[in-house]
Amino acid sequence: MSAILKGKEGTRHLLMGNEAIARGALEAGVAVAAGYPGTPSSEIIETLAGVSSQQNLYVEWSVNEKVAMEVAAAGSFAGLRSMCVMKQNGVNVGSDFLLHLAITGTRGGMVLVPCDDPGALSSANEGESRHFARMLEIPLLEPGDFQEAKDMIKWAFELSEQIQNVVMVRSVTRLSHASGNVVFGKLPEIEKNAFFAHEGPILDPIQGPMSSLPVVYKHGQQQKKLKQAVAEFEESGFNAYSGPPVPELLLITGSACFLYSKEAISLLGVEDRVGLLKLGTTWPLPPKLMEKYLGISDRILVVEEVIPFLEENIKIVAAELGPKIGPHTFFGKREGYLPQAGEMNSDLVIAALSKILDLTYEAVPQAYSARARELSGAGVPGRDLTFCAGCPHRASFWTIHNSLQMDGRQGFVCGDIGCYSMAILPTGFNTLKTLHAMGSGIGLASGFGKLAQFGMEQPVVAVVGDSTFFHAALPAVINAIHHQADITIVVLDNSGTAMTGFQSHPGLPVDAAGNAAPAIDVVNLCEAMGATVRVSDPFDPEKTQRTLFELFEFQGLKVLVLKQICALSPEKKAKKMFEVSVDENVCLGQTCGCNQLCTRIFKCPGLNWDNEKGVSSIDEVICVGCGMCASICPSGAIRKKEVA
Repeated sequence: MSAILKGKEGTRHLLMGNEAIARGALEAGVAVAAGYPGTPSSEIIETLAGVSSQQNLYVEWSVNEKVAMEVAAAGSFAGLRSMCVMKQNGVNVGSDFLLHLAITGTRGGMVLVPCDDPGALSSANEGESRHFARMLEIPLLEPGDFQEAKDMIKWAFELSEQIQNVVMVRSVTRLSHASGNVVFGKLPEIEKNAFFAHEGPILDPIQGPMSSLPVVYKHGQQQKKLKQAVAEFEESGFNAYSGPPVPELLLITGSACFLYSKEAISLLGVEDRVGLLKLGTTWPLPPKLMEKYLGISDRILVVEEVIPFLEENIKIVAAELGPKIGPHTFFGKREGYLPQAGEMNSDLVIAALSKILDLTYEAVPQAYSARARELSGAGVPGRDLTFCAGCPHRASFWTIHNSLQMDGRQGFVCGDIGCYSMAILPTGFNTLKTLHAMGSGIGLASGFGKLAQFGMEQPVVAVVGDSTFFHAALPAVINAIHHQADITIVVLDNSGTAMTGFQSHPGLPVDAAGNAAPAIDVVNLCEAMGATVRVSDPFDPEKTQRTLFELFEFQGLKVLVLKQICALSPEKKAKKMFEVSVDENVCLGQTCGCNQLCTRIFKCPGLNWDNEKGVSSIDEVICVGCGMCASICPSGAIRKKEVA
């Protein structure tokens, strides 16, 4: 039995924030959960999928976030409690449907959980999902610790059913991926019955059809629902104040920034000078509660991640309440007291508080800091951001890069988000020349591929991962085929959503819970659409290069599927294709003309350079036995022997 189910009501457990969110959904009686994998959100769906059979849940990794929200909405329309999970980029993908859903409304409680990534720790941007709550006019909640991550989810379902609309609960990386103690509540024993009532009048939200029509009337109803939510926010226990009755400074915060702020106040020892207002209901702000606390101090510091969303909304409320609470001085991101980019932390809050309160605070002695800086650069070898040992992407980009160089027409590669994004760096031989959203590589290539009429003769290549292919690339592929764009698409098929933990996708024969499911074959799909398709193994660079040159000769859209399972996948771990070794008598290193090609350029972590011997060597612990280095060694010093 999963640890998420073991604990009884009232027992305390150490949970990751995402596990706490999943537990909260279970305590709320969730029946349907859908999402698309993306760090830092993935563990929520994974946790629920792991207990789906015991708890009678339907859980899926959807093809993308828009479809995930549609699947979850179907559960809600049928009277079930449903949840949709994604990272910050996914809210943008799903916003088309969300704009309609927010006006249409829901029946069974529906909770949207986006997990933002301040600091872009595992993202190509640090975009905000909070703005969507304001744009869509739906309630926004933000848990401030791990217990709230669980409890707030359960309350969000109740609020959703009360106002008959979707509720957003936003997490961030340091809450989703950190761990803390959580007291379990009761798991309900309820019968989950689905029925979609649809034969009532069009304006009947319970028995009629589910639609955003008539839009103006429904929009007015939506705004009434939002006022209901605000009324609940006024009395919510997720908003809490601590500090003196009349503080010198009021610090307002929410989400994980509550923990940073609490620590900063404690470290500075200013509990008697600074009041701390933690908001869990961050949009719309409850005006009576804000009037109460804005009235206790005329100096306000707002701490949040990433941009001043909360700060700006507080200023609007303060302006509206001006005749009652008087003028205020604000200290925050817009005033330059806190940065508008990157993660927040306790030191940043301490710096802001020290400046406002005219304090001197030294986190560590200067001598200690100087010595630490001195030692940090001593004896620690530099390490590039790189692909894992035996990663098929390194092999793929080696061949793609070399093929384009040999072609000589200044061809280029358009890419998108995934492990292979690193190919814009030296680890991928600087092969990628564009890097944007999922599927954008093919969309951009489709545009480049139509510029021949303006004299463009450069070969255009787009790379896409197998999961991303299904998520966002299919419309771009169809567009390119229909408009006869002259491009080559390389599908980097490593048999899973590898970047976020090998979650399933439609190209694999399993679903989120590991049950058998029909796999959609990329080759057959592309051929059915009219593309010229070839398949190769990236660890066979000679064949791959010949195939690329062949495809460059065709007109229109061509697809090369480079199929090789990820070196870190559960199926491949500890299984080597080849035993790899270096013949030291053949390796000439710096004197053979290659000038350490294997360790200087190819740079697989499984290869080392022995300075004393002047030869390359294999790190037996790290090497996964892909054999690619044997293929690129110009002197033939690296040997591979097939494992029986």
